[in-house]
Amino acid sequence: MHLNDEEEDYNLSLSKFESMLKTNKVLFFDSEEFEEIILHYLDMGKASLAKKALKLALEQHPKSTGLKLVQVEMLVYDDKLDVAEKLLNELYAIEPHNEEIYIQKANIYSKRDNHEKAVELLQTALKYTDDYADVYNLIGMEYLFMDNLEMAKESFIKCLEEDTEDQAALYNVVYCFEFLDQNKEAIDYLMKYIDKNPYSEIAWHQMGRLHYGLKNYEQALRAFDYATLIDEEFLGAFMEKAKTFERLKKYAEAIESYNRTIELDDATSYALLRIGKCYEKLGKKVLALKYFNKTVHEDPLLDKGWIAITDFYVRQKNYQKALLFVNKALSIDNQNRLYWKRYASINKELNFFEEAEFGYRKAVEFGDYQLDTWLFWVDILQYLGEFDSAIQTLLQASEYFPEEYEIEYRLAGLYFMNFDDKKGKFHLSNGLRLNFKNRTILEELFPAVWARRMVQNAINKHIE
Repeated sequence: MHLNDEEEDYNLSLSKFESMLKTNKVLFFDSEEFEEIILHYLDMGKASLAKKALKLALEQHPKSTGLKLVQVEMLVYDDKLDVAEKLLNELYAIEPHNEEIYIQKANIYSKRDNHEKAVELLQTALKYTDDYADVYNLIGMEYLFMDNLEMAKESFIKCLEEDTEDQAALYNVVYCFEFLDQNKEAIDYLMKYIDKNPYSEIAWHQMGRLHYGLKNYEQALRAFDYATLIDEEFLGAFMEKAKTFERLKKYAEAIESYNRTIELDDATSYALLRIGKCYEKLGKKVLALKYFNKTVHEDPLLDKGWIAITDFYVRQKNYQKALLFVNKALSIDNQNRLYWKRYASINKELNFFEEAEFGYRKAVEFGDYQLDTWLFWVDILQYLGEFDSAIQTLLQASEYFPEEYEIEYRLAGLYFMNFDDKKGKFHLSNGLRLNFKNRTILEELFPAVWARRMVQNAINKHIE
């Protein structure tokens, strides 16, 4: 790649400056060279070198407005806003038409969270600037700070009208459209943008994402295709393309795209997991398992990997193997509710009820408040004859699920089993009121209670 003359000069200036620092010889630079050197170090986060360069620059060019504006930028960078403002006011007295003065003033107001004033100053900068795109971009950012997404969107659109290549502005426009729930409008905007810039891989990628969000998978695929044709190393587009193929149930093509992401970058646990899922959908169980194993090897902390292997064996009804893997997962993270729920249901399948009860208890302890988890847990407590614990658990569950017939019928059965007929009748009438049709839950879980005359009378009374 040939460097153009400007870049050549710029690199020469930098190396000349750095050799000067090493030899302690003072060399002369013009003020623009100094500006570029200082801003380079600021961008690199090397503030002390930037300060050294600025000190030398001001010694050699004490009257340079450009350097003083760089000094303002450094003061703002160091949060010395009052000193920066004072210096800006002095510069304003000399050059009232310098747009950079308004931009820096706006920056100070922005730092003080006065974004309205910052916008006002940037609007003034528009009168004096040649670089409209930059100023519109800054105005857009201020509107974003104010959560005024509509005005931010307008500013970024104006920025792109001035500079169609500004990728950050393009991302920001799409962000604003999405935030405002204007996905269809965003697609219309991108269509017009692509008419003028057909080779913008970013625009095609964003278009694909928007179509994907709207479940237009065929259109999404077409857009991602263009993005990957324009840039054959566009990792994100290949990833999204693979996900779209999955949605279209084109699993072999999805695998191909996920493999491309692995060629472009190191294998991610996400890509390996998805490839495994695709192979499973294609009925290639050995390959599926191979990739699930690769997933947990790549990232042992990714719970989806362990869950994929465990669920794979559960589907094969190979509960011993499933238990082995869920235990491995728990040895890495024993506070994961998804692992505990699986641990419980696998043990239940193996008729290890004590372990199953422990698993459901742990799942709830670590935040699994789904109704079926509570009910599985309670049914096992009942099976183990622990009626009091089952009642307490159901009462706890009813705080999350008030007016739930599944809970009410179980409470009725358990209270009757505990010879507390008054509470039994109360919960039975709740259950009958909430869902009369499903009263058979009581018959399935508590046949002895169902057969009692008092219970049958209550049901018959309800029919009348």
